[in-house]
Amino acid sequence: MRYTFVLALGLLLMNGISDAQTKSQPAAQSASQTAPKTDLTPEQVIQKFSEKETEFYEAWKQYTYIQTAVIRVLSVDGVPQKETMKRVSEIVFNDDGTREVKLLERRGRLRSVTFTAEDEDNIDNINPFALTVKELSLYNLKYEGKERIDELTCYVFSIAPKSKKGGRLYFQGKIWVDDQDLQIVRTFGKAVPEPRDQRFPEFETLRQVIDDKYWFPVWTHADSKLNFPEQVIRIEETITYEGYKKFGSKSTIRFGSPVPPEKPK
Repeated sequence: MRYTFVLALGLLLMNGISDAQTKSQPAAQSASQTAPKTDLTPEQVIQKFSEKETEFYEAWKQYTYIQTAVIRVLSVDGVPQKETMKRVSEIVFNDDGTREVKLLERRGRLRSVTFTAEDEDNIDNINPFALTVKELSLYNLKYEGKERIDELTCYVFSIAPKSKKGGRLYFQGKIWVDDQDLQIVRTFGKAVPEPRDQRFPEFETLRQVIDDKYWFPVWTHADSKLNFPEQVIRIEETITYEGYKKFGSKSTIRFGSPVPPEKPK
């Protein structure tokens, strides 16, 4: 977000997750209900889930879905505000296979911040953070141990870019990897680096199983106080992804919006 307020959802790539101590809505049932795997080394886990992430990312691009983004300004310097904007879009594929974002509805406006064409592009083309084999070499990962998240046992890794150069955004935060499917099921973090005139909120993203195989994002949320030289803005952003349908398929998978988890401590 810029001071003039470019609501750069900062991920653009990402999608974030609650802290290890949070109690939240179950991310979903594991796609595989097989017997527990033999414990893997952290290096083996990283190799396997990056391969799964590569497969997931390519598959995700072949699905249509409805994306709803709600952006709220909650306060400016502690003074409550009631500013809300809602955008509903349908992500579809054209006959030539190209992906297109169709705006279905736009309501409300933000007065304390400027919502720009750049913001629209970031929302419409927001990608879940996918640590593919290609992206893996750009990050340092540190194994933090195992953690039980509702029905799932997850490997937890902290992640940070090796370099913040290159004129692009990177992800910094934590990822939770299901120990059965070896796919990322939750993330929590933010976009880096922050330019001098921008601030990015921390995002939490939850994934659920689609077509009994892929963990796709279904809910992204941010509630952050963004500190600028002259103002402190509290912003809340929620994005839901529903109606997943594989291109060319007649079956549609829909999910209700997850109950928002407690704020990370």
